[in-house]
Amino acid sequence: MASKTSKGLTWYAATWRLPNLVWQFLFFVVPLAFLFYLSFWLVRNYRMVPGFDSVNWVKMLSKDYFWDAYYFTFCMALVATVITSCIAFPCSYGLAFKTSNATRRWAIFFLIIPFFTSYLVRIYSWQVILAENGVINAALGYLGLNPFIMLNTVVGTLVGYLTLALPLVVILQTLSLSNIDRSLIGAAENLGCGRLRVVFTVIIPLAKIGLIVGAVFCFILSFGDFVSPYYLGGSKPPTLSILIIDTTKSGQQWPRAAVVAVSMILTLLVVAFAAVTAAYRKRT
Repeated sequence: MASKTSKGLTWYAATWRLPNLVWQFLFFVVPLAFLFYLSFWLVRNYRMVPGFDSVNWVKMLSKDYFWDAYYFTFCMALVATVITSCIAFPCSYGLAFKTSNATRRWAIFFLIIPFFTSYLVRIYSWQVILAENGVINAALGYLGLNPFIMLNTVVGTLVGYLTLALPLVVILQTLSLSNIDRSLIGAAENLGCGRLRVVFTVIIPLAKIGLIVGAVFCFILSFGDFVSPYYLGGSKPPTLSILIIDTTKSGQQWPRAAVVAVSMILTLLVVAFAAVTAAYRKRT
């Protein structure tokens, strides 16, 4: 009877997981495999010719501009992840421990609202705010300060990354912090731990999974974003997403652009796998 029950549970679980597996196979594995195969094609007379030649990988990986764009993109995504996580944590902590359930629900609702609007529209609004004659510099002018150049800079790109990822990270952190057993916090306080020590020795370890997952989402969104570095960063220096566009415009080099795209996907898979492993690793 036990074997039948275990088999029944196995088939039952497989039945519910099958649609997700089919979806992932059709819309992730298959396109990724085709993209990888496309990176070995050749371009002759501005036309792609099917083949299996590593010349595109050799040429792209030997170019300094590829590695400059790679390191810049990685560092920008990493900086955006650290800044976003640090800004989101106090907000999430306040929502999880200092507000009522009703207030928390309304806050999460308002954090979801920005996703109802096109990301491109929000970035265009930041152009108006960050411009040399924009809202921020106009306010600084009333204070007698000279205007700051924020548009078409690294600062503009980071602002775009935060616009994209900050609401999501706050939501994920809030949900994680809200599920912490409050009795453990009370026990730590009864043992003489101050608030700051409770945060670092009790709350953060217990919410580790949610914090890391939120950071991973921020890194993934920032690493692959095209809109912010293009419209707010001025494409200087270019990120990998911009390099893909520039490569396709240069002699219809779609196979070389596929090399860049595959490199990005492999990087994100490694980062996501390492982060998830760290999140679920048990303390010894």
